[in-house]
Amino acid sequence: MKSGPPTARGAWAEQHAARYLAAAGLRIVARNYRCTGGEIDLIMEDGDVLVFIEVRYRRDERHGTAAESVHTVKRRRLLHSAQHYLLTHAPQDRRPCRFDVVTLSGVAPVLRVEWIKNAFQA
Repeated sequence: MKSGPPTARGAWAEQHAARYLAAAGLRIVARNYRCTGGEIDLIMEDGDVLVFIEVRYRRDERHGTAAESVHTVKRRRLLHSAQHYLLTHAPQDRRPCRFDVVTLSGVAPVLRVEWIKNAFQA
């Protein structure tokens, strides 16, 4: 991804991350889950675990790494959105959940992907 509006870059990064995770064996449950107060980029299943995934892209690290951009406020919004999802879509679902972050950095064809499992605890 060279340039374009932030929404196009975000959609591109989320699509790339979804393909990467699917190749690793995860199954997509939902994309861009939105509720008042937050959004979750990807919701996937990793075996019997429900995974809430934040995707971040940075062309370079002038303003910090992609992983560093998942700050306290963002984590709080992700937690809120995950709780909303569980209450409205899976109220009887008691399986384990986790929060992962997938970061993409660089410019194609030299694109680095990092998958951070259990990036933070709820």
